[in-house]
Amino acid sequence: MRVLHFYKTALPDTMGGVEIVINQIASGATKLGVKTEVLSLTPERLPRTIEIDGYLVHRARLDFQIASTGFSMSAFFRFAQLAKKANVIHYHFPWPFMDVVHFATMVKKPTVVTYHPDIIRRKHFLKIYRPLQWKFLGDMSRIVATSPNYLATSDVLAHYKHKVSVIPIGLDKATYPVPSPDKLTYWRERLSPKFFLFVGVIRYYKGLHILMEAAQGTDYPIVIVGAGPIEEELKTQAAQLGLSNIHFFGFLLDEDKVALLTLSYAVLFPSHLRSEAFGLSLLEGAMYGKPMISSEIGTGTTFINIGDETGLVVPPSDPLALRQAMRYLWEHPEQAADMGRRAEARYWKHFTGDQMVGEYVKLYRELAGG
Repeated sequence: MRVLHFYKTALPDTMGGVEIVINQIASGATKLGVKTEVLSLTPERLPRTIEIDGYLVHRARLDFQIASTGFSMSAFFRFAQLAKKANVIHYHFPWPFMDVVHFATMVKKPTVVTYHPDIIRRKHFLKIYRPLQWKFLGDMSRIVATSPNYLATSDVLAHYKHKVSVIPIGLDKATYPVPSPDKLTYWRERLSPKFFLFVGVIRYYKGLHILMEAAQGTDYPIVIVGAGPIEEELKTQAAQLGLSNIHFFGFLLDEDKVALLTLSYAVLFPSHLRSEAFGLSLLEGAMYGKPMISSEIGTGTTFINIGDETGLVVPPSDPLALRQAMRYLWEHPEQAADMGRRAEARYWKHFTGDQMVGEYVKLYRELAGG
């Protein structure tokens, strides 16, 4: 069986959450005998096709972008060419150009789309795009929501409940590097023995401006790993608030990230908007047995982090509640450690890469057989 994934970006060009999920599905399915290929866009003059983790990644030239939506003339031909050989086409929503390619190439294969987030911003653009969105989702053989929470709270998914399956995102811990003793020593010497950790792309919906307000009047060391569009804006806010306990480390290699996950006291994830559909780095915190603090936004973050069980859940956009949650974990180390143990147990029960891949391969075979 052959499966083609189609999304605007892919590893190794970019390292976002959707790209990591595609990689986990593609590499895992390949090990189970599913020949997997990925088609994405790239602005770089790179090899058109490379192999990564046992599967092929094809690149079409990115010609231009409108409202963060990439367009490519060559993608039409490349997609049509690859789709002919595939038994199942696997799309990743949202990406309006993908919808156009789907209809323009007149795909007549079984299709599945993983519905990552609702479109929250660009309301004027959404009004124009909505008819195409409904038509595209209506044309899919199956839609996959990444958590029961998101399915229950998405107005869009409510229209298609009859063909929505829930397959939670999973991670294969074996694919993560084990930090060397020297690497662990390096970070121990740079940081306090007890610190909070945030990992992720620094975007508008991550709620880090709320974290800056919550950190006022505290001396808890807070480590922020990641880069992104509002990184400088966030650093300016921290400086204006006089926050000397915030440590910005920018983008780090995986070994450094895992070292910090290993050494951290707890994971902070203050995302406050539904654009945060799941929370991959929150799941990484659970995978490494860390208590978590997240916000209740009706998405997968509260499927990963169960309030008062695996961590604490606070109202979104509430710096005081976030500060109180941080204080509670900081001052109650035994309870925090218990939450971390339960978080890891929940990871092994619900969120392993093998579980996710097994469910997708089962779905592929069902669709291909039908």
